[in-house]
Amino acid sequence: MNFPQIILASKSPRRQELLKLMDLEFRIVLKEVDESYPDDLTPEEVAVYIATQKAKAFDETVGDEIVLTADTIVCIDGQILGKPENAAHAIEMLQLLSGRMHRVITGVCLLYKHQYHSFYDVSEVYFSKLSDEEITTYVNKYQPFDKAGSYGIQERIGLIGIERINGSYTNVVGLPTEKLYRELAKL
Repeated sequence: MNFPQIILASKSPRRQELLKLMDLEFRIVLKEVDESYPDDLTPEEVAVYIATQKAKAFDETVGDEIVLTADTIVCIDGQILGKPENAAHAIEMLQLLSGRMHRVITGVCLLYKHQYHSFYDVSEVYFSKLSDEEITTYVNKYQPFDKAGSYGIQERIGLIGIERINGSYTNVVGLPTEKLYRELAKL
C-alpha cells in the first residue's frame, strides 16, 4: 500500500526502526513541544493529548504529508511514570515496577490535511522480581533516561525481567505498529 510521505516527529530510534521494519518511507522533523497536560485526564487521555499537542506544532506548516506523533507512558497504580530525571529516579521507578504488572499506553496522532486522527493502545507488562543489583547495573549500563518507566523492553532488562505481556509488543517498544498500519490505511 502506498501512503503519502510521512513525517515522523520523534527522535526515538525505536520508533524509527519500527517504521523501517514496516517498509514505510519517512523523514524526521522535530519541534519542541510542551508535554504538560491537564490533571483531570485518564492515562489513556494523557498519552493521546500529548501526541496531539505534538502534531499541532505542525498544523500550519504541513502540506500533503502525514505527520506522525506519539507519546508512550507507563502507568502503575494510577500513577503515570514518565522519563526519569536521573539515575536515582530511574532506579526508584524500576524498583516500583519490579515483581508487578503495569500498563504501557501509547497515544498516536496522525495529522493529515489539517485533520487529526488519534488513537491509543494499551499493553499489560508483567515484571518478575528484580534484584537491586540487576536494576542498578541496567540503569548504569543502558542509561534509560529517554524511556518512559525507565526501561526498554528490547534491552537487557526486558530480556531477563519480563515474564509476559498482554497486548502489543511494539506498543511497549513505543509504537503500536498493527494499529498504526490500519489507521494509515483509513486515511
